[in-house]
Amino acid sequence: MNAKDRMSVARRILGLAMILMGIIGTVAQFAKGGVLRTNFGPSLAYAAAAQAGTEMPRVESAKAETRAVTGTLDATFRGILAQAEKPEWVGYGVDQIAGERSVCCGNWNDEGGCGTCRLEKDRDATGGTTHSDGSIKLEGARRLIVLFRLEAKQVDRIRVASEDCTLDAGGLPFIWLTGVKPAESVALLTTYVQGAEFERREHHNIGHGALAAIALHADAAAERVMESFVSPEQREELRRQAAFWLGAARGKEGLNALERMAKNDPSSDVRAHVTFALSVSHEPGAIEEMIHMAHDDPSSHVRGQALFWLAQKAGKKAVGTITGAIENDPDTDVKRKAVFALSQLPKDEGVPKLIEVAQTNRNPEVRKQAMFWLGQSNDPRALEFFEKVLTK
Repeated sequence: MNAKDRMSVARRILGLAMILMGIIGTVAQFAKGGVLRTNFGPSLAYAAAAQAGTEMPRVESAKAETRAVTGTLDATFRGILAQAEKPEWVGYGVDQIAGERSVCCGNWNDEGGCGTCRLEKDRDATGGTTHSDGSIKLEGARRLIVLFRLEAKQVDRIRVASEDCTLDAGGLPFIWLTGVKPAESVALLTTYVQGAEFERREHHNIGHGALAAIALHADAAAERVMESFVSPEQREELRRQAAFWLGAARGKEGLNALERMAKNDPSSDVRAHVTFALSVSHEPGAIEEMIHMAHDDPSSHVRGQALFWLAQKAGKKAVGTITGAIENDPDTDVKRKAVFALSQLPKDEGVPKLIEVAQTNRNPEVRKQAMFWLGQSNDPRALEFFEKVLTK
């Protein structure tokens, strides 16, 4: 064996000896009750945690611990609740419905970006948010954080946050649950939506927080439950609030549900709220449905609301529907609302139409309304029009 071969063999022997020493050291550590710590690097550790759905968000000012769901989420959560004498927070993560949005302690934000959610700062559902450095994620967060505040063996708040938010628990205990199934999360949250406290002002942060959380779940169970919330036999307040989330978060399926509500909901108050829900939808068919409601809904209140939200949403596309209502709707109150809707359009579109209505409409009440909103516009074209009228 030459010198080079002897050196190669020596290196192999040394390497095997080092591996053996590492194994012996690990066994000795376990014998002493130690914990095996393996560092594969932050990126690999993050990927493993994300796949397992166990990664805790960044939590500050908290006595944090992690617990695995045993049995069902409901059983695990009820067990924690039964022992929660003093205030504490419980949270877990589920997949969030697709969309470029960030939810910071309940603050709805389509533009992304989330800083620190100070969970104990305020008593309302939105809480306090310290915004980050202004950077915006190009893709929405993959995970939704669902948060429960417990005290005196009861839930007193439910909040949601995006996975990129830092949570400040105000020094309280924070229990992070792992192994949560999305369908079981929806089922647990539904019990707080369907409870009698949903419409009680003092419990607003529970039922409404649970509804928002369900709406943001990326799971078929959430789709089914959200549609059940807007069936005609449900309470009106629940139908109104669920309609908003169908428009704001549930995409095409949400629009389909709103279209059914527009045709079938027996309450004009709920249908009026549907027009608002359509205005916050990003689906292309939402404007067409608003136009349909402005033309055809049997309630003048609903038609007027549809006109108002069209003016906020559609710009030029809404002008024909609004002016058509001024000319043709049989209800003077709807005509007045349509004139107001013109005043909400961009000035280059709204002011000329208001001048036209003030000059030519046969209804004196409508002309009066047009003159009033022209006076509020501070537009030089309105001033010129008034000068002509007053100097004739």
